[in-house]
Amino acid sequence: MKKYLSLVLFAHTIFAMPFAFIGFFLAVSTTDYAFSWEQLFKMIFCMIFARNAAMAFNRYLDRSFDAKNPRTAVRDIPAGRLSARNALLFTLINCGLFILTTYLINPVCFYLSPVALAVILGYSYTKRFTPLCHLILGVGLSLAPVGAYLVVAGSFALLPILFSLAVICWVSGFDIIYSLQDDEFDRSHNLHSIPVWLGRKNALKVSSVLHILSVIFVIIPFFLMPLGLFYGLGVVIFTSLLVYQHSLVKPNDLSKMSLAFGTTNGIASAVFAVLFLLDIYLGR
Repeated sequence: MKKYLSLVLFAHTIFAMPFAFIGFFLAVSTTDYAFSWEQLFKMIFCMIFARNAAMAFNRYLDRSFDAKNPRTAVRDIPAGRLSARNALLFTLINCGLFILTTYLINPVCFYLSPVALAVILGYSYTKRFTPLCHLILGVGLSLAPVGAYLVVAGSFALLPILFSLAVICWVSGFDIIYSLQDDEFDRSHNLHSIPVWLGRKNALKVSSVLHILSVIFVIIPFFLMPLGLFYGLGVVIFTSLLVYQHSLVKPNDLSKMSLAFGTTNGIASAVFAVLFLLDIYLGR
């Protein structure tokens, strides 16, 4: 179990899971549908299965590149702790469990499950042919709030889409920062990324623009639903952590990458979600 948790970097679920909770409780609080523990657990399982499938497939597909890159050579498959065959089998099992869980939720989630899998699995191919791979990753994680909303309501709405747009820009922005570590390796192996395409300095500018857009998308709900102090505080903290993230990384200094990528973004999403929930249940 430790090997598989390491394979899928289970701790990184903290990026998308809080926004799934936002989508779920947004539906509960703005529609006539009542809260259901069963639905909540099904949503959580969908998130886990989708995340497992996406990460395991990425590790499976990139195993040859990972083995050549000194930074990633310690990962489970190139290091020999887990076979490529088992990683692929783990991917297929989680895809099956994801589809089965959506079947148990409602027809809309079930019919859209192959689309979701196509996006989150297809991302792993994109850096082979486009520098916009970061945006595809953002789209994959942005399915969390919309998908969680569909679990409850079974239909689309504007508000969860706004949060999804915020996730696209937020995730794409921090993935650009993360990819700075591998720009030289990617360039030498014909892999694509914004840093490879535009250089480190310009890549950080693109990341900044995306994060500004992300903040704009989390501000817009203020004008569309009754939100108050807690949510406002969440927006301030979320924004501040994005600014702080950019202060940690420079084109010629990536020494604080771990703090900028994992810690800062994990705290940003978790705190933002908690304050959103406090606002809709205590702030009115």
